Amino acid sequence: MFKSLMRISILISALAAPVAAQAADPAFCGAYATAALNQVRAALSNPGCAAGAQGARWSPERHVHFDWCLSQPIPAIEAEHGARTAYLRSCRG
Repeated sequence: MFKSLMRISILISALAAPVAAQAADPAFCGAYATAALNQVRAALSNPGCAAGAQGARWSPERHVHFDWCLSQPIPAIEAEHGARTAYLRSCRG
């Protein structure tokens, strides 16, 4: 999972500068949705995290993450990924 999170972070960082004002493309959003689902699975499989993994941010449905991503600028996508990452780090203690 760490490698997957690292790859998406690198991908987001690489793409952020040239297209910051535009919505993300489908290929980028596919990678984002995959990473989001990995984070969701990690949260739901950990008793210390599962209770707080509520709402659209933690949806187990790929299309929720993918569709949302398509309509967002890269900084918003980075922020959402970062928020899930921060939560996962905080609840694993």
